[in-house]
Amino acid sequence: MRVSRESKGRGGKTVTLVRGLPLDVGELSALAKRLKTACGSGGTVKDGVIEVQGDHCERVLECLRKEGVTAKRAGG
Repeated sequence: MRVSRESKGRGGKTVTLVRGLPLDVGELSALAKRLKTACGSGGTVKDGVIEVQGDHCERVLECLRKEGVTAKRAGG
């Protein structure tokens, strides 16, 4: 799994992306809800990618580690 930050094509808004999750739609939505709650922001699931509004890469990585998921930071 990769956690990255992106702002291109989003009107200058930054989002944190979580890619490469081997989960079905229901599990993906549940994980997205827990990550959004931990970050205190909104977000969505699109095409198997979790999008959390704002720059929350470190917080998302910490939450994933607590759930026993191995993830790496991608990008700059």
